[in-house]
Amino acid sequence: MRVRKFGLLMVSTLVLAACGNTATGPSSPDYKLSNVTLPLKDKVTLKFTTGSSPLAPADPNDKLIYKRLEEATNVHIDWTNYSTDFAEKRNLDISSGDLPDAFINASASDVDLIKWAKNGVIVPLEELIDQHMPNLKKILDENPQYRAMITAPDGHIYSLPWIEELGADKESIHSVNGMAWINVDWLKKLGLEMPKTTEDLVKVLEAFKNDDPNGNGQADEIPLSFINNGGNEDFKILMGAFGIGDNDDHLVVGNDKKVDFTADNEEYKEGIKFMRDLYERGLLDSEAFEQDWNTYIAKGSEHRYGVYFTWDKANVTGMNDSYDVLPVLAGPSGKKHITRTNNFGFQRGRAVITSANKNLELTAKWLDEMYKPVQSVQNNWGTYGDDTQQNIFEYDEATQSLKHLPLEGTAPGELRQKTEVGGPLAILDEYYGKVTTMPDDAKWRLDLMHEHYVPFMNNDYNYPRVFMQVEDLETIELIEADLMEYVNRKRSEWIVNGNIDGEWKEYLSELERFRLPEWLKIKQQYFDDYIANQE
Repeated sequence: MRVRKFGLLMVSTLVLAACGNTATGPSSPDYKLSNVTLPLKDKVTLKFTTGSSPLAPADPNDKLIYKRLEEATNVHIDWTNYSTDFAEKRNLDISSGDLPDAFINASASDVDLIKWAKNGVIVPLEELIDQHMPNLKKILDENPQYRAMITAPDGHIYSLPWIEELGADKESIHSVNGMAWINVDWLKKLGLEMPKTTEDLVKVLEAFKNDDPNGNGQADEIPLSFINNGGNEDFKILMGAFGIGDNDDHLVVGNDKKVDFTADNEEYKEGIKFMRDLYERGLLDSEAFEQDWNTYIAKGSEHRYGVYFTWDKANVTGMNDSYDVLPVLAGPSGKKHITRTNNFGFQRGRAVITSANKNLELTAKWLDEMYKPVQSVQNNWGTYGDDTQQNIFEYDEATQSLKHLPLEGTAPGELRQKTEVGGPLAILDEYYGKVTTMPDDAKWRLDLMHEHYVPFMNNDYNYPRVFMQVEDLETIELIEADLMEYVNRKRSEWIVNGNIDGEWKEYLSELERFRLPEWLKIKQQYFDDYIANQE
């Protein structure tokens, strides 16, 4: 603990030193522009730092979206682009004093935003929004919940958001992360019915292991695979069969409006014992606790999985009829339950403007271009009219709208990573049918969720995206650093080594020592305040 505090102190000291030295950083000179109208008469350069996929061009200016934006604004962006370890490299730049004009795709947590603001690394944006960002201001005026969500407890706005509306409440596309997919070809080959209970699943997985469903005479089938604690590729969706279930935050809200930590419940223990049983039977992928994404999709592309987990099967096993959604399973109690995530189509810290920026009005107006509806849609998914690669859209000049093109078997995530630019944007539900069509894969996924999952989302609430006071943010961050690491480590140990019953009492004591009650108290306080403000 002393090392962590010392590390934070050192970073804060370096940041303060950096803020006194921003004039030497890689920001643009003062162009002394006011009453800016885009496109500019004479081209100027702004300097931004961003992060993008390794699949994307190393120079973001090679993306057609940015080429068009430069033509439309006459503003050239000199990019520093990190395709790996973005947050670490971003923090090194900040601590060394190398501040660009802005960070795009900033990956800024609430703690980051508050600390950067406190230390003078970034500037407040609310006046820039109201005076120079009419596209974003319109969105915030018409959707005041988003203005509230990006406003810090001190009343300032320090970052620009990413907003993607795709359904609402339980029917939001974000209400479930990793879906469970089952190999229906193998079911048919072995004459098996679709599992309806956890007991059925065990029998099916054993048949997948022992009865050579791929017909090659080798025992190379993998009954069930996942990426341990891997977000969309984790097995958490199965935990709902045993009670309240689990999600990435280990946090749910009951219909009594009580915040509940999932990983200290008896139901959670029963779910882990179920996974331990699968492990003992040899039904789990032997690499599940160490494999990365590339290994996972390599095996998936060979259709070696009986059951696996991901957002969209097209990214792992392809868009074909070999895999279908595994229905919600009834557990020992007979009840079916899907645990909602605490995710929204919203991220608070997608872009920040630094204190080194000498061209605030120009930067604000360039960033506001990102919130034009047709621009936002392209930022999020990709563009049209690219002669060098597959396009996401076709553009209708008459209606000035975008129509999603068929993916033609291409993994949507891979194609979008090559062409999208991310960054701050807003896509509202009202845009569908007017500005753009809904992506075919999103409509398909929403339909699957509505059919299979939504009827079994028994909780009416999930945890909102509240912006906590800095003291509470720092406390939550400090607690979670130890608490979540311990919970996730013990989960893996119990699945591989067993003995959860023997260690459970000690485990609960450790959660107390890691300040779980304090964590819950803070979370409950902010949820109560949020509900009170909604009523």
